[in-house]
Amino acid sequence: MIAPTGPLCTTETIAEDLRAAGVEAGETLLVHSSLRSLGWVAGGAVAVVQALLEVLGPHGTLVVPTLTADNSDPAGWSSPPVPRQWWPAIRASMPAYDPLVTPSTQVGVIPESVRTWPGALRSAHPRTSFAAVGAAAAELTSGHAVDCKYGEQSPLARLERAGARVLLLGTGFDTCTCFHLAEYRITGAVTTDESFAVMTPQGRQWTTVRDTATNDERFGELGEDFARDRPVRRGTVGAAATRLFPLADAVAYAQRWLSRT
Repeated sequence: MIAPTGPLCTTETIAEDLRAAGVEAGETLLVHSSLRSLGWVAGGAVAVVQALLEVLGPHGTLVVPTLTADNSDPAGWSSPPVPRQWWPAIRASMPAYDPLVTPSTQVGVIPESVRTWPGALRSAHPRTSFAAVGAAAAELTSGHAVDCKYGEQSPLARLERAGARVLLLGTGFDTCTCFHLAEYRITGAVTTDESFAVMTPQGRQWTTVRDTATNDERFGELGEDFARDRPVRRGTVGAAATRLFPLADAVAYAQRWLSRT
């Protein structure tokens, strides 16, 4: 058995560290997170969500990505790929996205705890949903169009208008979804087909829409330039390094950066 590694984190110590890192009561906060990075957390992801909600208070709102990458065309799967002869069966049988049921994937256990939190609301996109708990949850998660993963009809644009900040909690800029909003605003942005299973009034359907192509491969490099050039508050929560910054500032910087690179 592997011995636990510290520091020991509790809801109380995490809340104290979040305040010291700059998180404020009443704000709207988009969080990208890694539970493992904090150390040994008594209560796991639930304790982290409790601490975040405690610090934000009754007038604040916690938002997380609750992505569902598996609900996509198997022709594009590479990690790992599946046999070509399986593709038709997968397209025919993939369960339709249900915001109440479909689990998030590839974003860690903290977002999944937020998704299932009492009172949580989740946006409608079958691949790139966001979940929110708090005062502005309904406003931020509504109206997420199926042909707009991260653009003007997504929670990211609503977060920008709300003056939200982004907290990277033990994660790098490669996880920073708000940079995708900048991709939608670049002149001549490339579009691509996106396919997934959705629920319609006629029942489950495999649907293909046209949307802006997105690519996060350079987000780490983009983020480091952003942190060098713009005010980014650094801190620690447990053993996790944190970065805290306005979402609108990051999107504007990313739009300039992506347009010239």
